[in-house]
Amino acid sequence: MTSNTFYTVKTALIVALGGFLMGFDVSVISGVVSFIEPEFSLSKIQLGWAVASLTLTSTLAMMLAGPLSDRIGRRPVLKLAALLFLVSAILSAIAPDFATLVAARMLGGLGVGAALITAPLYIAELAPAALRGRMVSFNQLNIVIGISAAFFSNYLILKFGHAGGEWAVALGLDRWAWRWMLGIEALPSLFYFVALYTVPESPRWLAMRGQDAAALDVLRKANGDALADQELQQVKASLAAGSEQEAASVRELFRPALRRVIVIGVLVGVLQQITGINSVFFYAPMIFEQSGVGTDASFMQAILVGLVNLVFTVLAISLIDRLGRRPLLLAGLAGIAGSMLLLAYGFAAANLNPQLILVGILIFVASFAMSLGPVMWVLFSELFPNRVRGVAISFVGLINSAVSFLVQLVFPWELARLGNSATFLIYGVFALAGLPLIMRLLPETKGRSLEELEVELSGR
Repeated sequence: MTSNTFYTVKTALIVALGGFLMGFDVSVISGVVSFIEPEFSLSKIQLGWAVASLTLTSTLAMMLAGPLSDRIGRRPVLKLAALLFLVSAILSAIAPDFATLVAARMLGGLGVGAALITAPLYIAELAPAALRGRMVSFNQLNIVIGISAAFFSNYLILKFGHAGGEWAVALGLDRWAWRWMLGIEALPSLFYFVALYTVPESPRWLAMRGQDAAALDVLRKANGDALADQELQQVKASLAAGSEQEAASVRELFRPALRRVIVIGVLVGVLQQITGINSVFFYAPMIFEQSGVGTDASFMQAILVGLVNLVFTVLAISLIDRLGRRPLLLAGLAGIAGSMLLLAYGFAAANLNPQLILVGILIFVASFAMSLGPVMWVLFSELFPNRVRGVAISFVGLINSAVSFLVQLVFPWELARLGNSATFLIYGVFALAGLPLIMRLLPETKGRSLEELEVELSGR
């Protein structure tokens, strides 16, 4: 590994820690729902609200994060996200009532939205084209690691609380298990905030602000001298092409030149959530308990979900710049459709088989981790022109998050009213419907500079 590659990888990994916190934050609630439902006497919709409230504010943050990062820089927005994660974790752990818990989770949602948009945007603007897919996928990898860490942390807290050791009783793990599950996130949040002081500002943002010398310095550290000069010239040319136009706005995204990339972005963003991934990540122990296993076993199976997610995300990262974005996305969608149909059959069978349900969930998670998980954010970072990238990613991210909110909110109600089989069948139908649309609309973007893609996709 060259010194330039090492610098790029190190910086991308630090920035992508925002993904870890996002994954931990959204997944840790899966272990909490079974505790707060009886403690706060929640209805099914209230339970869904406790889970989905974070996504509601993350949707707002996604819309604001892009323009804000264009104004003040990528790094300050990431620092703000780290502080929001920290405060949310502490307030969630000490929440005396349901309203306070929801308010704390919504505060964390602002951090989720900011990190989810800004981290891959920063990495895409730093990494050379040959490495961009893998570097941007670091963010998804850290999301996956965060999800796995939350499942594992929840299981350990539950086991230690049940064991009844003196230290566990003294810490209240037996009485306040769900509070510890939520509060432990304060530690990585603090680490992330401190670590961000070691990374530079995005070189493309510096160039947008006329700070060419600073931008060139960062690009030389990341890409080497010769490639850095070439990259900076391409960025300046791209910015110059749009310099006579008004500042980027949401309205500009609907110009005919951007119609194709916006349609692709919205399609992929909706498919990532409408096929049910956050129903699994947010409610995994609940799903497994309904398959007939006990509480401890359901938490252990949730750990398997996290591990499978991690393994196949790593595999996707190793393949995304070799096979390309399009093949991974098509294969993954086919696997998602098949696994959801398997789950629908498994829950509808006269003799419910917990092993069949576990296999179906694991195939689904593996298929998602190979496709919609990492590929969506790579595409978001590549599809849109330099000048509108922040606004465009915020726009499609908002739609993605809004669909996620609705899926999380209604999932407990769906299980109670429609049943498990019908719920998973609906997800499978959406995946099947998405396959021909992706085949028709999505181009391959691997190995292309952001400026080359801009010329091809938007006609500039």
